Amino acid sequence: MSLMRSAIGVLLAGGQGERLWPLTRDRAKPAVPFGGVYRIIDVTLSNCLNSDLRRVFVLTQYKALSLNRHVRRGWSTLMGHGDFIEVLPPQMRVSQHWYQGTADAVYQNIYSIGSEQSNYVFILSGDHIYKMNYQRMLEQHAAAGAEATVATLEMDPAEAAGKFGILETDATGRVIGFEEKPAAPKPSAGGPGVVNASMGVYLFNTQLLLPILIADAENPASTHDFGHDILPRIIETHRVFAHNFRDENKKETSYWRDVGTIDAYHAANMDLCAVTPVFNLYDKSWPLHTWQQQYPPVKFVFADPGRMGVALDSVVAGGCIVSGGRVERSVLGYDVRVNSFAEVEDSIIFNHVNIGRHSRIRRAIIDRHVDLPTGTVIGHDLEDDRARYTVSDSGVVIVVRPESMIEEPE
Repeated sequence: MSLMRSAIGVLLAGGQGERLWPLTRDRAKPAVPFGGVYRIIDVTLSNCLNSDLRRVFVLTQYKALSLNRHVRRGWSTLMGHGDFIEVLPPQMRVSQHWYQGTADAVYQNIYSIGSEQSNYVFILSGDHIYKMNYQRMLEQHAAAGAEATVATLEMDPAEAAGKFGILETDATGRVIGFEEKPAAPKPSAGGPGVVNASMGVYLFNTQLLLPILIADAENPASTHDFGHDILPRIIETHRVFAHNFRDENKKETSYWRDVGTIDAYHAANMDLCAVTPVFNLYDKSWPLHTWQQQYPPVKFVFADPGRMGVALDSVVAGGCIVSGGRVERSVLGYDVRVNSFAEVEDSIIFNHVNIGRHSRIRRAIIDRHVDLPTGTVIGHDLEDDRARYTVSDSGVVIVVRPESMIEEPE
């Protein structure tokens, strides 16, 4: 039997995503659209499926309705007999409070995890963009006789300083020290110009994970976080190893992105519009799966020489109609209509958006079900935009619909 058949995954998808506000006003961070047809969580779930990790609990908490629906519709049908991708909302079986940290979220679901009788547990995050074969990590873990393994990225110390947990390793890859977001990271065994930054992907032997979660829950001084509390506590007493990230993206440089801010999220989507994107959506050997509602094909309308429906260097999802408008370097979700003489540049347009005639949209994110009237101008005068919308540090304008008591479909 494959080692992966004795492993389960616990995918943390309950984050509020405050830095992605207002896109997370009505949805959980992992449910935010990505690349026109996907949600952010689809990337990690696709890694699980492609790695043959086929028993996965998805832990939700914050505004999870659309996320729950998406996982139920799109992922349950991909599982075979005995396999599952199952959403677990907070059940408060062992606690009377919401999740207090990453370790507490897993602890509160300890009965579900224990009931699977697995030998290994992967702890994954639902809000990063990368391609990784978790099976390679498990094979290294077993071969090293490890009790816990942490996936790491080799990074420049200046880039990692203050942003990532840093692991200090010996020549065998065993972790001998850990600091949470240090200002001056210690170099790894790979050389003075490289540090091992934690990816927030952990692998534990089940017989170690369960008792340390219980001990952590009973510790009033703990913040109940894997990076801040669990790892430092077990490094000296247990065999903890680092697993250097091996990218399945098949590019010259490794690709891993935290899309936790508006600017990082916008940049990652804009990269998909490049002639040769760094993150490859079209690799048949490592497919990205999702749930897609049925829409008619994309349509580009040529009315006359002055009104040509055109999309250049763009990703356009089903059901879109570019009717005499022009779209450049943009990502369009489902059922978007760009009307005559409208211009859309360097933007992300979510599902069910109507862009009125003669509108000019530049470096913007337009949330679902927004109807922009004729002549709307966004992204050309940031001072004016700040009076009406949210504007990011780099000048990306985010437009959301007025708050409503009605939950409309994504």
